[in-house]
Amino acid sequence: MNKILLIVGGGIAAYKACELIRLCRKAGIEVKCVLTAGGQHFVTPMTLAALSENQVYTNLFDLKDEAEMGHIQLSREADLVVVAPATADLMAKMAAGIADDLATTLLLATDKPVLAAPAMNVRMWQHAATRRNVATLRGDGVTVLEPDEGPMACGEYGPGRLPEPEAILAAIQRHFGSGTGDATGKLTGKHILVTAGPTHEPIDPVRYIANRSSGKQGYAIAGALAALGAKVTLVSGPVTLATPPGVTRIDVETAQDMANAVAQALPADAAVMVAAVGDWHAERADQKLKKQAGTPPSLTLSENPDILAMLAASPRRPGLVIGFAAETEHVIDHATAKRTRKGADWIVANDVSGDVMGGEANAVHIVTADGVESWERLPKDEVARRLAARIADAL
Repeated sequence: MNKILLIVGGGIAAYKACELIRLCRKAGIEVKCVLTAGGQHFVTPMTLAALSENQVYTNLFDLKDEAEMGHIQLSREADLVVVAPATADLMAKMAAGIADDLATTLLLATDKPVLAAPAMNVRMWQHAATRRNVATLRGDGVTVLEPDEGPMACGEYGPGRLPEPEAILAAIQRHFGSGTGDATGKLTGKHILVTAGPTHEPIDPVRYIANRSSGKQGYAIAGALAALGAKVTLVSGPVTLATPPGVTRIDVETAQDMANAVAQALPADAAVMVAAVGDWHAERADQKLKKQAGTPPSLTLSENPDILAMLAASPRRPGLVIGFAAETEHVIDHATAKRTRKGADWIVANDVSGDVMGGEANAVHIVTADGVESWERLPKDEVARRLAARIADAL
């Protein structure tokens, strides 16, 4: 049976947690609840205990539980931690790593995936501080749902309403592989290799050639695959992201470093090559190139290894090889040609001429031998979940 730890934040939408618990129980998901001090102004521990048929936890300093390090046990015995409603205050503390009550201490101590369902006033949701916090949480591997839009208890209208319990349940079930009831997911026993981020190609000891890849999409994919039970090896270029739960990370710098790490990580059942690998590297100077007025330095460029093509042609080729194509024009045409040229099974193509690199959302096209499937613009973690589910079906 899948198990979730439900943290109920302090907002009027806390009443919807009662229906969420009922739906989860009906779907065969065990629920334990943590009720914040703010949440207790809207629902009672007795109500949540009756619905979940489990003890409800409210106090970090409960002597009996803490004598047994209860907050550590609670933070790690569930398969998924769900925060609903996730208030602006609670998400700010999550993003900053503050642990000043039971809920925030659990969130800092957990090694399990976290899903947050925001609920707040529209102005609070749109505030720059909240947007920064959401971006930080998603970068850290937290799944943050988009709030609903509509009338609010404060009389305003706009995005910020807690997603309906049915939508939150659907997100929970997607995490568990469409609610199969198997906490380890559909990819148990599979090894999947993922690359992410940019490469840095040194020019001299202090400068390098790079690109704008943030690694967010690749990290989200690695986390989503791990959530379905896969053993995931993530070969990462230089980024500032936290390693997703359950993922083994190998840090590299150059394209050649990444090629070597990919070869060493084989065999794998599937490979998802998300990294934006530099096409060229420069002949590196031993000392810093000095500026000389009117005489820019001349760089000698050489081609980097084609990791995707090498992997597709390898005798140890994974059963499913997926490449990514970052394009600025003729996206599908270029991706279709790339799939054939590289020998990949799928190419995931996207238009990066806007705010995709470094942004929080993506619109992709899945190019296969059977044709093209186009997805609407979605948060990157949702793209990752959908792609992970498709990979699971293919394997």
